[in-house]
Amino acid sequence: MGRPGIWEIIVIVILVIVIFGGRKLPELGQGLGQGLANFRRAMRAKEQPADKAEDSDRAEGGRG
Repeated sequence: MGRPGIWEIIVIVILVIVIFGGRKLPELGQGLGQGLANFRRAMRAKEQPADKAEDSDRAEGGRG
């Protein structure tokens, strides 16, 4: 199955507007953006301890 065409996207957008209403869309967008930002922060935080461990191994001359 390929990417959705223009008509499928238009139908989805219309359904979202009908279900949530025009007034709720900015709130939904803001919530989605904050959720993605938090997810990215969590992924970076998860990666940083591994990076720091590698740096400390190098600083100690490979001991560990």
